[in-house]
Amino acid sequence: MSDRDFTAVVTGTSSGIGLDLARRMLDRGWHVIGLSRRAPDFTHERFETVPVDLLDEAETAAVAKDIAGRRKVTHIIHNAGLVWPNLLEDVKPEEIDGLTRLHVTSPMILTQALVPGMRERGFGRVVFVTSRASMGVPTRTAYSATKAAVHGMARTWALELGPDGITVNVVAPGPILTDNFWGIVPKGSEREQKIADQLPVRRLGTVEDVSRAVLFFAEPEAGFVTGQVLFVCGGGSLGGLSL
Repeated sequence: MSDRDFTAVVTGTSSGIGLDLARRMLDRGWHVIGLSRRAPDFTHERFETVPVDLLDEAETAAVAKDIAGRRKVTHIIHNAGLVWPNLLEDVKPEEIDGLTRLHVTSPMILTQALVPGMRERGFGRVVFVTSRASMGVPTRTAYSATKAAVHGMARTWALELGPDGITVNVVAPGPILTDNFWGIVPKGSEREQKIADQLPVRRLGTVEDVSRAVLFFAEPEAGFVTGQVLFVCGGGSLGGLSL
């Protein structure tokens, strides 16, 4: 199977990590189907963009069924995410429900629809982009809980799908310079620099750092690696970081 045989479904391709990842896959000759609420400011003959609200289960299921019926998908990369920060006393049940739909339920719906085709071909790659916050960060009750849930789901799927040539892995980045990060930490602020100074590598991560890790798991040569969580965090998962 050559690169030009690959078709990847990537969520959250309107900007940031998802858009960078789509560009890198296209550079390799892959076909990419980008799922996001808004279209990116970028076009390519092998880049199909599909508008979808992944918080809506019915809409997600309809899109998944449509793609499964007309494309031979080899890769699923679930990158879309929202933070919705709140301290414990301010967390609302609907925040847990909403982020569960986005981080857990929507990739489950997509994978259920697309994995039969992977099984037929005896090859598939599923990669989740979660967060270092899965280990715990103040104000991240809903975000941390749902991102951590993905780790358990990925390990379960790795056990179930491994015999079919399908690997399931997780990249857990952070802190990364994206709109999600700048929505909480002002861009170019003293706080941003303080966070960078706390990391062992003394800098914040970039979308390119994350994309390279995702592509490692996505390669055909990575078939002996499954059920793993790779922290792309500049050493922040070692402890001592406060956002």
